[in-house]
Amino acid sequence: MINQFRTSNPINLLLLFAYTFFMRIVILLDMPEQLSFEFLEPYAKFFLQIPLQSTFSPTTNVITAGLIIFIQAIIFNVIINNHGLLPKPSYLPALLYITGASLFMPFLVLSPTLICNFLLIWMMDKLLKLGKAQNVIMIMFDIGMIIAVGTLVYFPFIVMLLMLWLSLLLYRSFSWREWVSGLVGFITIFFFLGVFYYLNDNLGMFYKIWLPLANKFPATFKINYNDYLVLVPVSVMMVLAMIQLRESFFRSFISTRKGFQMLFFMFICAIVSFYTKPNFRLYHFLLCVPPGAVLLAYYFANASNRWFYESLFLILVFAIQYFLFV
Repeated sequence: MINQFRTSNPINLLLLFAYTFFMRIVILLDMPEQLSFEFLEPYAKFFLQIPLQSTFSPTTNVITAGLIIFIQAIIFNVIINNHGLLPKPSYLPALLYITGASLFMPFLVLSPTLICNFLLIWMMDKLLKLGKAQNVIMIMFDIGMIIAVGTLVYFPFIVMLLMLWLSLLLYRSFSWREWVSGLVGFITIFFFLGVFYYLNDNLGMFYKIWLPLANKFPATFKINYNDYLVLVPVSVMMVLAMIQLRESFFRSFISTRKGFQMLFFMFICAIVSFYTKPNFRLYHFLLCVPPGAVLLAYYFANASNRWFYESLFLILVFAIQYFLFV
């Protein structure tokens, strides 16, 4: 599997398509009687009515989610290869993206985070351009608007605002215009939202949008560890990837080093943003898949012991399937 996807052979597109639905075989064989899909946050539904909740049957829901994951994986693969984060172009980013997006049952169906991953991948592409662009004010403005749109779909996406300034710290010397432009882009979207609420005499609801930001970060967590055993092989691979990255870190291009640092911050932001959603669900962590998949792809692109890395990937696939079935 790994050696096959280390190449840029177009046949890999067909293999990826088959692999996408192979990783969803458990839910295709035992289809739930009902699946709900909340596309927008309540405050966005007030002015934008998209009746998707009852539009999809369970089968259509699962198949559509699979197609979206496949399309995202291809776009993600192109972006990672274009920015040269791996030693050579390959289909490993797409393979690892699809694998990561199959870890848990809630990842296999339509969810707001699945839609937000389109925006996250787009945002990732723009952030990776910061080190090469002469003038980044418009790029930052666009990223701010992307984050605002993602917040309309799924409120915890707002934490990605931190990426505006963390990325600027990595890539650019200080310029107050660049630091403000992203925030202006974000405010632009919500300014028009606030005007709509005001014109409809509902400004009080607009203020309530921001209340989750005042939530305290939870001090205790209720975790059923059996549900997360599938993360053991993933964690092992992440550790190996970080060791691999550390060994070649200072031999890499500066843009590559900064790119991985930026993706690490994005991974952390995706994890900690769950606290803004009081009744968050497991599908929230689908936001961690794009930055995490890059790190795993880096390991498999550089690993040299074939029997080990092929076996490790096979163990991961079997572990995912086993824990999905049980």
